[in-house]
Amino acid sequence: MNFQIVRILAPEELERVVSDLGEQIFVDGKLTAYGSARTVKNNLQAEQSEGETDEIDGIVMNALWRNETFQSFAIPRRLAAPLFARYDVGMSYGPHVDAAIMGSDEEPVRSDLAMTVFLSDPATYDGGALILQMPFGEQQIKLDAGEAVIYPATTLHRVDPVTRGTRLVAVTWIQSVVRDEEIRTILFDLSIATARAEVLGDAGLLSLLNKSCHNLLRHAAEI
Repeated sequence: MNFQIVRILAPEELERVVSDLGEQIFVDGKLTAYGSARTVKNNLQAEQSEGETDEIDGIVMNALWRNETFQSFAIPRRLAAPLFARYDVGMSYGPHVDAAIMGSDEEPVRSDLAMTVFLSDPATYDGGALILQMPFGEQQIKLDAGEAVIYPATTLHRVDPVTRGTRLVAVTWIQSVVRDEEIRTILFDLSIATARAEVLGDAGLLSLLNKSCHNLLRHAAEI
């Protein structure tokens, strides 16, 4: 499995999130960094005390739970509340791997997958690409506002320096029902094949694919 790009936020949801973030207080992002990540993290984060971001948290979380591609790719069991980050000119995040356990002490999340939701129009800022160090080489990710990239949280990654404008993103982590990455990949492929069989109207093939998908999930699921 490598990564998946999905459109998460509808235009009106994106507008609401960005507007709300314009009213938020941003603090040093190092406050939520773990271990050596503190030495390479240089960004700002929306303050989360006293439920300041509850409404936009809900917008992002609801968008994720209803997105079929996200559901098929991640097979989520638990999501960490999103963090809203801002990168002004000169800010970046050096190479790092996310902590194995994210979320709060009350609701810990094993970080099987990480997700970045892009909130700024890419035409409004330069630099700020998310760089994923994948087995097949570095991948530079800079998406339209409202789109997101999901990737294994075991991936070494960085954010290049912003040289113009402001980069706004929401980041979160997902604990999957299926811990094994290879099995998640097979299940995702089966979900794509199932959708195509449904379009073709091949009832026999659809039945066989559904059987294979559910039996594999039954074998691998942790609930």
